[in-house]
Amino acid sequence: MIVTCVQMKVRAGDPDFNYRRAERLVRKAAKRKTDVILLPETWNTGFAPGKIDPALADEDGARTKALISALAKELNVNIVAGSVTNRKADGVYNTAYVFDRAGNLAAEYDKTHLFSPMGEDAAYRAGDKLARFQLDGASCAMITCYDLRFPELARSLALPGLDILFVVSEWPKQRVQQLDTLARARAIENQCFLALCNGCGEAYGTRYGGHSAVYSMLGNAVSAAGSHEKIFSAELDLAGAARIRELIPVMNDRRPELYGAVCRTEPDDK
Repeated sequence: MIVTCVQMKVRAGDPDFNYRRAERLVRKAAKRKTDVILLPETWNTGFAPGKIDPALADEDGARTKALISALAKELNVNIVAGSVTNRKADGVYNTAYVFDRAGNLAAEYDKTHLFSPMGEDAAYRAGDKLARFQLDGASCAMITCYDLRFPELARSLALPGLDILFVVSEWPKQRVQQLDTLARARAIENQCFLALCNGCGEAYGTRYGGHSAVYSMLGNAVSAAGSHEKIFSAELDLAGAARIRELIPVMNDRRPELYGAVCRTEPDDK
């Protein structure tokens, strides 16, 4: 399977510009030989909780779904459409969408871990469901940005069997080394490929760092970008992954009876 990342330079607070740019970049990416196109987090508005006007949110994802569904069908490609600032009846969410080659909605995910240091928990509502889906027969799942810091989430997605974990983000430039380290760790410990698409550009004083990458299940960067807008691809050997799982049977050697309860224990220093 070939995955193509669109490391997009997002213009904060300008959805019209970003929708036009996203369409142009998706069309450009589709000219390559590819099976999946991946976009970054909140590409419609940029990521600046409390600073982005909530009125700019997509209404129930209607504009995003109409555009990306049509592109997926026209171009005959799966699109993991990053996430968008999305208004639902009960509030604003950071919502990710996935479309198959026929333009069908394959998955929808509301970000579950909201980045409180930047006030995301005040500006957005948190989701409460995980996202697993199939693309061309591959078992896939997705998480959004800050979710990457919570290994329990990735492990929950990986336990039923996982080929590719998609991560969409707007991760600041000053912490891209942490982004790289966490992504490699999630790929290694869950024995899956990890495709990370991080945005670039600036939003209200915060510079986002790019450095998107596709990692093998051994934690190696199969392909990667720098800090500027870029489209790049990586071919994933899904068949060969089974051999690695046989050599190092991590999932079979787990001892959940020992640490399952520990993961649920509340801290003593409340």
